[in-house]
Amino acid sequence: MLHATELLGAAAYDAQGNFVGRVRELFIEPADQPNRVARFLLGRGKFQPLVARYDQIGSVAPGTMRLNVGEKSLEEYHANVGWLAVQKDLLDQQIIDTGGRKVVRVNDLDLAEHHLNGSVELRVSQADVGLTGAVGRLLQGVASHAMIRKIQGKLPSRMIRWEFVNLIEPDPLRRIKLRVSHQKLAHLHPADLADILEDLSSEERQSIIDSLDEESAAETLAELDTRLRQQIVEKLDPEKAADIIEEMQPDQAADLLATLSPATSEELLEEMTHHEARDVRGLMQFDEKSAGGMMNTHFVVVAETATREEVIEWIRSNDVDTEQLDAVFLADADSRFAGVVPMGRLLLASAGQTMASLKSEPLLSISPEAHEKEVFELFDKYNLRALTVVDEIGAPIGAITVDDVVTRLTAKI
Repeated sequence: MLHATELLGAAAYDAQGNFVGRVRELFIEPADQPNRVARFLLGRGKFQPLVARYDQIGSVAPGTMRLNVGEKSLEEYHANVGWLAVQKDLLDQQIIDTGGRKVVRVNDLDLAEHHLNGSVELRVSQADVGLTGAVGRLLQGVASHAMIRKIQGKLPSRMIRWEFVNLIEPDPLRRIKLRVSHQKLAHLHPADLADILEDLSSEERQSIIDSLDEESAAETLAELDTRLRQQIVEKLDPEKAADIIEEMQPDQAADLLATLSPATSEELLEEMTHHEARDVRGLMQFDEKSAGGMMNTHFVVVAETATREEVIEWIRSNDVDTEQLDAVFLADADSRFAGVVPMGRLLLASAGQTMASLKSEPLLSISPEAHEKEVFELFDKYNLRALTVVDEIGAPIGAITVDDVVTRLTAKI
């Protein structure tokens, strides 16, 4: 196992033992092999830099490289944006550790040797983001490679396997050229991804949001603080921004649009589908600190006379966000609020039971104009998981969940 920093600056000799130059850079070609060091940049004084391919490397050791070809077989160096430069693009740069769900800085790279037909391929196996790599960098040129390794052996190491590394490349054209994908990030929990975005620059945040699907981007935006959310949305293409906002819960979308300028907010609403825009416009009329400003209009309302089987079948056959489904809300024959049935009680009920027989007590609801303080008090007093918001005739128009309350209270801390 070699460290990348042990090769940078190494003396390179050709097959005849002639000095060719020193290793100035290592290049990976992600479009070809995501972890293979494909080329080595060799520089010598004022001469034109040369490039040795991976199959022209005969042997490597800390501080030394020997080629299996003569100097005349090497190509002249020409820059290529599709090459990932170890020293320029990786060392000292921030990367995302998708396994540890955080942003880290690369101090060194471990290179594994693979011997094939008289040549040595070097492949990046892991990134050193800890003290061992930092000390190694500090002592390069000061102590011998053997001494550095001896010191490193006594230090705790922090390594990330290369397959868990997600590169941060803001330039969309170069990202495509390098085949840098953020698919791994889409599988992280939105809260973890939001924490990662907070540690990045504005340009880097934007590149990641641009590359996520609308649902993942919406869930992540909902976890960010108001300032960052606003910055990201204002820099997005309006059509892309509208598609993302449509994937948000209506109350979250309304809160987000309320932070934007009236002109920007209206432009995004115009880009949204009529149904989604109508729901969000309706919520934006309420004061942010009111029950109406907290409620979500995407909730399940069924007749109190419906049976357990009918309700479960209706949920299965409709586009219901099951992760947000904590309770089912009831309405009577006059469409007035008639109760709440927790999902646990619904699932454990006997066949044929009506929803009215399963509802919780007491029957609690709140006006959309009620202040958020009243909402907090009701959740605290009755240990609620959901609270129904009703209009002037008592019809359910929205629901406030315990998640909404926790989010609002956390924002006040």
